[in-house]
Amino acid sequence: MSTSNEKLLIDIGSTYFKVSTNASIEQHFRDFNKQILDDLIHKCGDTVHRFEASDIHICSSANGGLSTLIIGLTHSYSLKYASNIAFNSGINIIQSIVFQNIEDYSIPSDVIDVVIIVGGIDSNGGLFDQRLSDYIAKLDYSNVVYVGNSQDAAAIASQVERLVVLPNIIDDRLHIVEQHLKEYLTNLYQQDIEGKEDIKHLYQITGNQIYPTPYVVNKSLPLIHSSFSVTEPFILLDIGGATTDVHYSKDLVSDNIVTEQGHDRIVFKKLGVYKSRQSLIFTAENNEFAYELLMHLKVTENIYTEYSEKATRILMQLAIFLVLCKMSHYRPTYVTLNLLAINSIVFTGGITKVLEAEDIEDVVAFFYRKILNSDHKPVTVLDTNYDIWTLGAREHATCQ
Repeated sequence: MSTSNEKLLIDIGSTYFKVSTNASIEQHFRDFNKQILDDLIHKCGDTVHRFEASDIHICSSANGGLSTLIIGLTHSYSLKYASNIAFNSGINIIQSIVFQNIEDYSIPSDVIDVVIIVGGIDSNGGLFDQRLSDYIAKLDYSNVVYVGNSQDAAAIASQVERLVVLPNIIDDRLHIVEQHLKEYLTNLYQQDIEGKEDIKHLYQITGNQIYPTPYVVNKSLPLIHSSFSVTEPFILLDIGGATTDVHYSKDLVSDNIVTEQGHDRIVFKKLGVYKSRQSLIFTAENNEFAYELLMHLKVTENIYTEYSEKATRILMQLAIFLVLCKMSHYRPTYVTLNLLAINSIVFTGGITKVLEAEDIEDVVAFFYRKILNSDHKPVTVLDTNYDIWTLGAREHATCQ
């Protein structure tokens, strides 16, 4: 058996799984003809069986994360604060709605995992009206949570089915209060994992909660300097088969949100190269500069229909370009970063198995020249051994 202080860390991704001990990290491409647990035991059974269930810690991004719709009173506080907590809890935001204009928003056709309602401070009330319950009644949702002012809670609970009421995320000094909503969202993610047949079988080998991988990676960022030459401020791009996660230093944004973390996270759920391939291609086809990038890379749009190593490499490069666009002033999505201030860009995930440093630097340089009209060149750092997630996982396992 393992030594008493040794932990086994396992990360289940949409295309790879990783197994880490004190001595080594193993990476394996998943066999999609097998259940995850069977595949894991087939490839790493000798390692897994060395550990007690209490010493095995698992994180996963294989379920793709939860989708949320946020209804708030203002962009500057309600929506911004709730979005911040959701992103850092491994949640994917599909839409943000300003309540005053709620009639102008369409009804999402997809099932929404969780609706978040937020707004006001506890000393104010009467901020929501019948339009809120009318809109929510038209949604197809699984969970709905209210984290706004306390005075409106009872009235909204009487109108909205299955409403969960938590303490306000905005205190009277307009600071963010993260704990209650973050815990609620993390538990929802846990329940979603348990509902996925493939993932819940992993509880046969661990006695610990399975956490979302982006949550664990965010825990790694304050520790990253112990293993990598990274200069603040930096961003970390985790580009994999289903999603692209972006972790970034808070001093890259102008919004001064008072939170516990020094880093934030956003996720682009449909910017992956395997499971989200068609969505990635659709996004590229709707980006006016993507065609120029393809020409720069000496390929044509025919690459979208190819299934080859070259095509995978080009799609990975496109993913880098598209996600940088989404964080720039060109096409801001959830947050606009001061990309000219970045000193380092760290890459982890499946991308490190496909691209070399020069492939990445070529695309980053193209982005800065074309979109930002700059010759700025942040240092590229590649996590080729998938070490970064283990920093947060080991820290988290030690604290449990």
